[in-house]
Amino acid sequence: MAGKFELYRDKADEFRFRLKAGNGENIGLSEGYKTKAAALKGIESVRTNAEEEVQYIYKTGKDDKVYFNLKAKNHQVILSSQGYASENGAKNGVKSVMQNALDAAVVEL
Repeated sequence: MAGKFELYRDKADEFRFRLKAGNGENIGLSEGYKTKAAALKGIESVRTNAEEEVQYIYKTGKDDKVYFNLKAKNHQVILSSQGYASENGAKNGVKSVMQNALDAAVVEL
């Protein structure tokens, strides 16, 4: 089963999207966007940058979990992960972005 981008409005009335794997697991979440058009551009940016490993940044949070951010060429974060117990877990999350983002359908919620 293919992954999908879920596009929705958050409690602050901003547009966000999350990338889900084919098994329904959340892979990453976007920042808030003021317009739907801007959020759709964000999705296209994820697709454009997803396959380039150099665009991913790993960091360890205060909770000792490992997170990754996918950055666009302009260095803006376009997708942020959940926390992983290990760096290997985060690297598997990046692989999932690489495998799912290109062909993921956009579903509006």
